[in-house]
Amino acid sequence: MSVPHGDSLGQVLGERRHLLAVAFRMLGTSADAEDAVQEAYARWFRLSDDERAGIRSPEAWLTRVTANVCLDVLGSARHRREQYVGEWLPEPLSGTAVGGGSTAVDPLDRVTLDDSVTMALLVMLESLTPAERVAFVLHDVFAMPFDEIAVIVGRTPQATRKLASTARRHIAERRRREASAERHDEVVREFWAACESGDLSGLLTLLDPSAVTRVDGGGQVRAVLKPILGADKVARFLLGGLAKQGELVPSLETVHGLAGIVFRLDGIVAGVATLDVHDDLVTDIWFTLNPAKLTTWNQP
Repeated sequence: MSVPHGDSLGQVLGERRHLLAVAFRMLGTSADAEDAVQEAYARWFRLSDDERAGIRSPEAWLTRVTANVCLDVLGSARHRREQYVGEWLPEPLSGTAVGGGSTAVDPLDRVTLDDSVTMALLVMLESLTPAERVAFVLHDVFAMPFDEIAVIVGRTPQATRKLASTARRHIAERRRREASAERHDEVVREFWAACESGDLSGLLTLLDPSAVTRVDGGGQVRAVLKPILGADKVARFLLGGLAKQGELVPSLETVHGLAGIVFRLDGIVAGVATLDVHDDLVTDIWFTLNPAKLTTWNQP
């Protein structure tokens, strides 16, 4: 295997941050994103010097290959998630981290997520087909032309444009009543105050009548396996759980740019709760307890 040297190597490795951002939005976990980017680099370094010299834009090549890897993963993800114990949720990120480290050559570089990458958006992306998700992320988020995306998804440019349009419409409909970041955080603070005080009636006024709570334990920790439906059941579940939290220490913190609730045990993050707010009411509460999805919170 031949390896480029000097500036060319630095340029190629410098794309890692961008590639991780692409892969995370497509796959929803930092571990899967890391694996996809690792595979893209492996394919790059397997090329001969002449093959690499013939590639005018290493960034575009690496992005296409990363997207292809992600598309393959998404195609098999539905089967894998059928085997998953309980509810599968995307990974809630601590601040800006996917992986760790600080330099371009570190195999676990950090990637900054903009504030639009909320937990709610990642959950919405899960409802798309793999091709829709790839087309939407590459075009609407990273401005890749449809003719290039068409090669990745194996469709015509016109069909690829329709994929992105369908995904965009689906997401827009789901986000139409979504609260602003400021109002979201205000509602979450009120919600958490009601939880801490055990105020059932106050909590019910903040929950949408059809509110849903989902808990992702991944079979690694004890967790409710099915969604909890309806404001009354959700409220009683929350207050009952908090009454039994033992030595867990909760705090309001920023998750994906919005207020969320983080639970620690002996200084280690054991759970993260993220919420969706529509029309000033909490519609969804997502609890992530699977330790594999909390690694970005517990890095040194």
